[in-house]
Amino acid sequence: MENSASNPSITQALQAQAMQLLPIISQELDAQCFRQIVHQRIAQQSTEQTQDEHVQVVKTQGIDKTYFQGLTRAQHPQFGSVMIKWQLSDGAYPIASDLTHEADILAAVNASSKIKNNAIAPPLLAHHCVDVQILEQLQHLVIVVTPYYPNGSLASQLTASKHLSLIASQKHHFIMKSAHLIANLHQAGWLHNDIKPSNILIKGAHDEWPADTMSNSLMPRLLLTDFALAQRMTVANSQPNPAGTPAYLAPERWQGQSATIQSDIYAFGVMMVEILTGKRPFQLSANSNDKLRVWAIQHCQQPIPTLSAEYSHYQCIVDKALTKREERRYQEMDKILIDLKLLENS
Repeated sequence: MENSASNPSITQALQAQAMQLLPIISQELDAQCFRQIVHQRIAQQSTEQTQDEHVQVVKTQGIDKTYFQGLTRAQHPQFGSVMIKWQLSDGAYPIASDLTHEADILAAVNASSKIKNNAIAPPLLAHHCVDVQILEQLQHLVIVVTPYYPNGSLASQLTASKHLSLIASQKHHFIMKSAHLIANLHQAGWLHNDIKPSNILIKGAHDEWPADTMSNSLMPRLLLTDFALAQRMTVANSQPNPAGTPAYLAPERWQGQSATIQSDIYAFGVMMVEILTGKRPFQLSANSNDKLRVWAIQHCQQPIPTLSAEYSHYQCIVDKALTKREERRYQEMDKILIDLKLLENS
């Protein structure tokens, strides 16, 4: 597994293929009334699972089945500004299960959000499967359409420059609202399996954010996204578990155990430290050779970091969310919410 940025030959090959593929993708989207089409990302993937974060291209030597995934912005006369996630695979061997699985879960999660103002995820606006002819080969195209949120994800607020401008009440708001989303998802019977800031969308304009209160209703709302690895709790222990993102992966997952509520809670604990401090609790050096091994050591052996005095009142919550032993961790997100609310009142 290699990052395209570190392998120029793979990057060049992908760029050449993209020059051929994207005009045809655009033509197909145009036929479905999408306009102002802007392709933001394209990646070539293999059927093998990957644990690498930020992987754009997977090396394909010796791998028979590969497919393309992309992220595209567009306008639609009915839906307005949208984000289109698409997947393209050989028509003879369609590999559409990932994106179709995600669309099915998104629809199910939306259906479980019975309270109008208590949404967990973006609405599923459209889901299409069509066959297209590309370079004399039949290709299977799957698209999933959701609203476009101009403020992006929580990760965009945790960059070095933007994190400095976040005040304590805004950080607490992000932590509380993220906890509510995960708790609601668990109550609906689902594990997310890839909790991280880039999978938390921000719904609300920046100029609406009040600087002096945590309870103001104008604080931005959040939504969970990217359900590609999500599973029903009832089948999580009986089906193979995809791993997720190494920087947020619980110790027991590195030891081959199944995903649970506690593994989602651990990922939330990592994200909580990141929101407070701007840095993850466990880090890799840039020159790490075997990154997965180093990540496993970090999560399974390294002690939980001590927060600065400014955030010391969160330490007990962080410690219980990130404890190495699953049985000593919080057993449900509702318990975390109770402790977080106690902080507000103290």
